[in-house]
Amino acid sequence: MNILDENIPESQRQLLKGWKIRVRQVGQDIGRKGMKDREHLIPLLRSLARPRFFTRDLGFFDQRLCHRRYCIVCLAVGAAEAASFVRRYLRHPAFNTKSKCMGKVIRISETGIRVWTVGAIEAVQLDWKS
Repeated sequence: MNILDENIPESQRQLLKGWKIRVRQVGQDIGRKGMKDREHLIPLLRSLARPRFFTRDLGFFDQRLCHRRYCIVCLAVGAAEAASFVRRYLRHPAFNTKSKCMGKVIRISETGIRVWTVGAIEAVQLDWKS
């Protein structure tokens, strides 16, 4: 299940749907509007079946948030680029299945990808071409 944070614009959500990428958005399809980030969103993610949570809030790029039941993807890109980077991420060979994503907190940007994994000592840097 792909979950979009409230900070992903509706225009980007519609682009993803147009590309046949199934998404649910916090405050519209799941959860409620104004949910506090760590206080309510993390328990929500743990209660769902292997969700990938996409947010533009870089405060989520935190090793302590790694959990085997979900994946967090922080989009360090402009609001108008969110959908294209979500699609690009979903097609990346390192993340193109749910099992490859779980237990990770990921930061994606134009220049590359940084990944924290459950139990890792340091984040790993990946290229878009990997």
